[in-house]
Amino acid sequence: MDKLLIRGGQPLHGTVPISGAKNAALPELCATLLTAEPVTLHNVPRLQDVNTMLKLIRNMGVQVEQGDGGAVTVHAGSLNNPEAPYELVKTMRASVLALGPLLARFGEATVSLPGGCAIGSRPVDQHLKGLAAMGADIVVEHGYMIAKLPKGRTRLHGARIATDMVTVTGTENFLMAAALAEGETILENAAQEPEIPDLCEMLIAMGAKIEGHGSSRIRIEGVERLHGATHTVVADRIETGTFLCAVAATGGDVVLQHGRIDHLESVVEKLRDAGATVTAVDGGIRVQAQGPAYTHLKAQSFRTHEYPGFPTDMQAQFMALNCIAQGSAKVTETIFENRFMHVNELVRLGAHIQIDGKVAVVEGVPKLSGATVMATDLRASASLVIAGLVAEGETVVDRIYHLDRGYDQMEAKLRGIGADIERIK
Repeated sequence: MDKLLIRGGQPLHGTVPISGAKNAALPELCATLLTAEPVTLHNVPRLQDVNTMLKLIRNMGVQVEQGDGGAVTVHAGSLNNPEAPYELVKTMRASVLALGPLLARFGEATVSLPGGCAIGSRPVDQHLKGLAAMGADIVVEHGYMIAKLPKGRTRLHGARIATDMVTVTGTENFLMAAALAEGETILENAAQEPEIPDLCEMLIAMGAKIEGHGSSRIRIEGVERLHGATHTVVADRIETGTFLCAVAATGGDVVLQHGRIDHLESVVEKLRDAGATVTAVDGGIRVQAQGPAYTHLKAQSFRTHEYPGFPTDMQAQFMALNCIAQGSAKVTETIFENRFMHVNELVRLGAHIQIDGKVAVVEGVPKLSGATVMATDLRASASLVIAGLVAEGETVVDRIYHLDRGYDQMEAKLRGIGADIERIK
């Protein structure tokens, strides 16, 4: 099992490219199932979750070609098995995104219920209610969601769908299903994350009729068929935020190519309040900080919230920054009930953190000291890397397969801007 060995204390300087967004690439790979014509995606990140999704759609009989520079061409004209089996779904919850496209195009789909999640429960009941409102008959048995159109119907029908909670994957499933449905679908309480409009732009390029994407109310006028298209995956805002925190914590001056401030305004505001300089530059973002962090950064309190609020996927990374900033800060997690598992590992490095339910109180310390720590989930892994970059001595981060699920060659990118970091067996 691979680990990361980090020798901390090096400021970061230079330029680092930001890869395509995992949370855009996964639904967009599923969207290719909506047409029998080839669809090409560019800027697809090299991640374990992407490999799993490609394996899933290949298992359905779909042709997939991978080219240079993150290009992936999917030709679903040969799809002959509209099923997502447990063996693949259990490793990646985003597999549930196959449900809407398969049902819309083929009138049936069998998709395994996702397995458990370390950071909390993410139920799929909203997906099922929304697709049922569009006319699907859905039963859950033997661990599978089995969806079919009623006898005599060849297409889903439009509906008004108002979810009980904001759900990103639910919004994506409804968008893809509604693109081929008969009539108009209105999504109320739709998710507004930048990956949603990016998916919509891809669907529009394929011939879909969508209005209001990027707002909480999206209108879709269904069409009879979609065609092939070419689309470039939007830059990953969470990878962007992770590198912003890493530079702020270690000090230095780095340009993040392709990064977009407008997709990360809540995090950028907190970084500026902490004392880092973050500016938009041609083709990216520049972040400047004077190290060591304890001499110039001030800890910042924040509360996670749905977009455009502070993203839960940035909570752990910013907490690592707070650990070596002046003063104390209160971090409130409102999205997932079990997303403080990185705290005990940060404490092993010398951080001062106390947890009370959904609130973590962080008291900044002048320095951290290297130790062996264990990653518990994707974003927790990133927080431990940031902490290791500023800690004195050597830090070993174990179980980095979590990191490989969502970061495209993170250690190579960090080495490219001056970090002393290597992957070891």
